This record gives sequence, C-alpha cells and structure tokens, in this order.
Amino acid sequence: MNKITAAITAVGSYVPEFVLSNQVLETLVETNDEWITSRTGIKERRLLKEKGKGTSYLAIKAAQDLISKANINPEEIDLVILGTTTPDMPVASTSVYVASQIGAVNAFAYDLQAACSSFLFGMSTAAAYIESGRYKKVLLIGADKMSSIIDYTDRATCIIFGDGAGAVLFEPNYEGLGLQDELLRSDGIGREYLKIDAGGSILPPSIETVENRQHFVFQDGKTVFKYAVSGMADVSEKIMQRNNLTKDNVNWLIAHQANKRIIDATANRMGLEEEKVLVNIQKYGNTTSATLPLLLSDFESKFKKGDNLIFAAFGGGFTWGSIYLKWAYNKQ
Repeated sequence: MNKITAAITAVGSYVPEFVLSNQVLETLVETNDEWITSRTGIKERRLLKEKGKGTSYLAIKAAQDLISKANINPEEIDLVILGTTTPDMPVASTSVYVASQIGAVNAFAYDLQAACSSFLFGMSTAAAYIESGRYKKVLLIGADKMSSIIDYTDRATCIIFGDGAGAVLFEPNYEGLGLQDELLRSDGIGREYLKIDAGGSILPPSIETVENRQHFVFQDGKTVFKYAVSGMADVSEKIMQRNNLTKDNVNWLIAHQANKRIIDATANRMGLEEEKVLVNIQKYGNTTSATLPLLLSDFESKFKKGDNLIFAAFGGGFTWGSIYLKWAYNKQ
C-alpha cells in the first residue's frame, strides 16, 4: 500500500459585503491613502457589521461555500478545526458550533490559536490526522472577525486588519501529492509586541480595563515587522533548500497577507519572480487566520495538479513557519 499523504481537495471562502476603504479611514484617523498603500499595500478591507454575528458566521459561510462547490456530504466530515484569534466567546469552542451548523454531525471539532499562523499550524495538524489513516475528511477553516478587537482611533492597527474566512478540505492521497514538509517555529519573545492586554486570566475584564481601552489589539509595528521579515524569509528559504527546490520549480508562494513589504522580502529571499507571488492584501487587508485560505480560494483556477506551493506565515507570540505542499487537482 502506498504511503498516505494529506492533500487539499477543495477550497471555499467568504468575506463580508461592507468595504472599509482607505478613503473612509482618512475620515477616522490621521492618515491617507498614499501612506497606507506605500507602507502596507492595502487599499480596502471587509468588515462584518451586522450585530450579533461573529467569527462563527464567517466560518460557516466559508465552509458552506466549500461544501457546495465540492458537492460533499457534511455528514462524512470527520473533524473540523477552526484557526482563529477571535472566537465567538470564551470557553465554548467556536468550531463545535460551526460543525453543528454546517451539518457535520459526525465530526469532532476544536479551535486552534496561533495568531496569524493559526491556519498554517492547522495545516500541519490536519495533515497529521489524515496521515495517521484514522480520518478521511478533515475540514480546516481560518476565520477572524478582527474588527471586533480593533480600536478605530488607533491608526497603527485600524489600517491593517479586516474580517474574512477561508476553508480547505484535507483528504488522503496515494500519488505523493499534498503536504510534503513543514518547518514551524515559535518564540515567546514576541509576547509583548503584539497582544491584547486585558480579558485573559492575567488581567480579567473590569470597568478599568474597558475605560483604558485594553481590550483592543496593541502592536509594536516596527519590532513585529523586523521579526516577520526575517522569520518568514528564513523558513521559506530553508524549506526550499531542504527539499532541493529552486526558484524554477516553485510554482507559487502563498504568503500571509500582513504587509506587502514582508511578502516581497520573503519572495526576494526565495528568488521568485513577481508572477509567482500571490497577493490579495489590497482587497482584504490582514484577515489573520483567513489570509492563506483566501489566497487559495481567489487563485484556485491558477493551480495545476502537481504544482509546488510554498506557504509562509508569521503571527503574534511569536509564531511562524513554512509548509511545502504539492497541489492535488485541476479546477473543473
């Protein structure tokens, strides 16, 4: 029997309708379109504005898009993993609710949190379940409602983030396609540079924490940028070397959409031509756990069976890594 590898066999996505453009942000904080675009590459981002709807809504929509396009029976899904930094609520797992709502009644489910690397780390986790031979269909979703934790008076963060969700289905493959190798890293030095101060066990919610606006994201942009550039570029270059890949046989770079300059630095280190570097940050901003699957969904028609894809991400904590995957299908 051939070795089981874990391949992506379907993708889906969802972004909210409301568009927050750079021009609108100019009316909220001291900034302008040229400044935002030159430093981040972002032109607009999507926000989920409807009251009472959270990350689960985004995740459900993305999962339903995948299920519909791939024409799969949700009852056949064995496991649902949700990568997210913005769960619906503490304690109750958001993925469990998502699984129930999409009809994955035979699946177990749980959330995975590694900040912007959540989906990347989730790929490793989903693949391991498939490679074990115990499970046949693992649904991995990356979804975040970042607007729920962003201070729209803080120009350092409000220009960057958006809301969105993407989903992929992992299934067994016997042709050697799918996930080939991974290089995942973390370092607690990043704990103070990208965080939310209040709401956790160290500093529970109080009147004071709300008044001090401590439930919003804080980012030391320069420090995070420095670590992200070196981290993403290093692991992407190393995974190429480890698998004897050159710029000629890497077909696509699927990089976390945090900042266009970080994406460019990673591509340059890998020696990749611009046309191999997939970018949609201008439309969505940084959707945290959703950036990688949104790229897969937006550019699915470009991928050919056997293509070599290099994934790279960097997130708070710090967490970062790179994954080498062979694409398993041609879009019909």
